[in-house]
Amino acid sequence: MTSDFRHLLRAEWTKLRTVRGWMAGLAAAALLIVGIGVLFATGSHSSCSNGPVEVPCLVPPLGPDGEAVQDRFYFVHQPLDGDGTITARVRSMTGQIRLPDATPGVRNVVSGVVPWAKAGVMIKRSTEPGSAYAAVMVTGAHGVRMQHDFTEDVAGTAGGSPRWLRLTRTGETITGEESADGERWIKVGTARLPGLPARVRVGLFAASPGDVRVTPNTLGGSAVSSRFAEVTATMDEVGVRGAATGGSWSRDDVGAEVEPDGSVHHGGGLVRNGGTFAVTGTGDIAPNTTESTIERSLVGSLIALIVVIVVAAQFVTAEYRRGLIHTTLLAAPRRGRTLAAKAVVAGGATFVFGLAATAVTVPLAGRLQGGGVFTLPVSAWTEWRVIAGVAALLAVAAVFALALGTLFRRGSTAVIAAIAGLVVPYVLAIASILPDEVSRWLLRLTPAAGFAIQQSIPEYEQVTGHYAPASGYFPLPPWAGFAVLCAYAGLALGVAAYRIERRDA
Repeated sequence: MTSDFRHLLRAEWTKLRTVRGWMAGLAAAALLIVGIGVLFATGSHSSCSNGPVEVPCLVPPLGPDGEAVQDRFYFVHQPLDGDGTITARVRSMTGQIRLPDATPGVRNVVSGVVPWAKAGVMIKRSTEPGSAYAAVMVTGAHGVRMQHDFTEDVAGTAGGSPRWLRLTRTGETITGEESADGERWIKVGTARLPGLPARVRVGLFAASPGDVRVTPNTLGGSAVSSRFAEVTATMDEVGVRGAATGGSWSRDDVGAEVEPDGSVHHGGGLVRNGGTFAVTGTGDIAPNTTESTIERSLVGSLIALIVVIVVAAQFVTAEYRRGLIHTTLLAAPRRGRTLAAKAVVAGGATFVFGLAATAVTVPLAGRLQGGGVFTLPVSAWTEWRVIAGVAALLAVAAVFALALGTLFRRGSTAVIAAIAGLVVPYVLAIASILPDEVSRWLLRLTPAAGFAIQQSIPEYEQVTGHYAPASGYFPLPPWAGFAVLCAYAGLALGVAAYRIERRDA
């Protein structure tokens, strides 16, 4: 960095810090992030009931890597000591889906199997929800899959039952295979389960997530509903080989909810006829994506963004309004460098204020959130990516607004243009007033794509969900979306530099 540019930076920083309104605006933006985040956390509350009695909500189980998971299914199992194999044929899969009652008091249940219903063979560390596992399975509409430890999913062949399935344990390694005839086997995948003890559980399982349906609403957006579903898998040709196997089969409704009278809510079951097992299960074995997320504590950043846009636009347009831009450009004839210095100062100051606010808000909101509210845990890297990413979003938005201010020379025009390009598309996309695909395109093609940087929970192919902006899911990966915003800011700044070099101040 040359001494001339350092001089420009110092001069622009002096301008920014000596105007009380601008510094107060940045401070206000930071306080908005913290204040609204704290209010949101303390005002959030969730309650659960056990019959007529309100009880604390159950905390979702955590998987082997610390992520929140869904681990509910019916498991028919035996112990396995050391290495071994389990083989079974899934002959058929049938199911039921509970629809809204057409007639009061008359249950409306139809036959059907949801796409991610699953049944097959499993090796699991224990029957404790969240414990490590590997399974190879037939699904309702996604063919054969091998899944392990909730987040890992490998596709096998297409098509459904009948299908032979086999799992083989060798130390900490589990190999999944499938066969159409029980003779010629195809490898589906391999899983390594670190720390797997000598004794594990091996057996047959069935699970069915809810029937998720997305219907358009009157405004053009969509409404999402999930209805109870169960699956029954008929399995035979069951063979288990290994130490401690060969005894009686145990049965567990893993992760099931128990009613006040001791019955299992939507329980599964087993009907056995000789070597044929009809296993009925509900629930899912997958990452949990239904709870609160850390980015929800940063809801105040949207209002703070508007404040930042106003401050950044005024940072340059005030000089045009007061005629001071002539003095600035006379002192630094290379106008593009002056504009670059303004952008560095505006973006840098905004990032510092924003980072201080987000770094305080996320952990503080986590400690203050109301009872019964569970926030999905994420890795330290993801948490810091969200914290620093939102601060960077504010900083790049400041540069974008500054560039627009240079182009238009009027604060109000620049503010309106920045809000129209960045805030309005985002609000329209998340408000469920547009069709989902239109919302996705808004968040691909406009500067609002930058909001993707705050998404902490990824989409999982093996989890049925409404992956739309209204549910907090963006069409671009976090850094790709942020890159779109940076491209808009860079383009606007480049055009502004070109124009300022070629027209009178």
